[in-house]
Amino acid sequence: MIQEDFITLTLEKQKNIALIAHDNEKHSLIEWCKEHKDILCQHTLCGTGTTARMITDQTGLSVKGYNSGPLGGDQQIGAKIVEGRIDLVIFFSDPLTAQPHDPDVKALLRIAQVYDIPIANTRATADFIITSPLMGATYEHQVINFNKNVADRANTL
Repeated sequence: MIQEDFITLTLEKQKNIALIAHDNEKHSLIEWCKEHKDILCQHTLCGTGTTARMITDQTGLSVKGYNSGPLGGDQQIGAKIVEGRIDLVIFFSDPLTAQPHDPDVKALLRIAQVYDIPIANTRATADFIITSPLMGATYEHQVINFNKNVADRANTL
């Protein structure tokens, strides 16, 4: 692909972070947020319904709440990724319990990957990301220019 096939996205110093956890992992995420409150408070936080509410109530962090995951919250956060309004996803998922909204979870993970958004599914990964020097820095990365991709496909069909 030639250079115009890519666009450069910039993550500003203040990141937009989505916080999500399945029911069996909510308390683990809340404890993690307490441990990293000094860093998290420097960023804009959002999350799915119950998780956002619990984090706000138990840590004092301001977390904008979307719908609960099974009611479309994962898809709302995925849409924010597409709009360029989420820079990082911390998602403490429960790999041992079936989720009724598993297709939504997979769609969220897929869209984060498509847009090269860092996503932490474990506490260790979240620790590595949140303590990275890049958390407090501007970061540029290239993603596929999907507008050009769509235009090219439309011209060939």
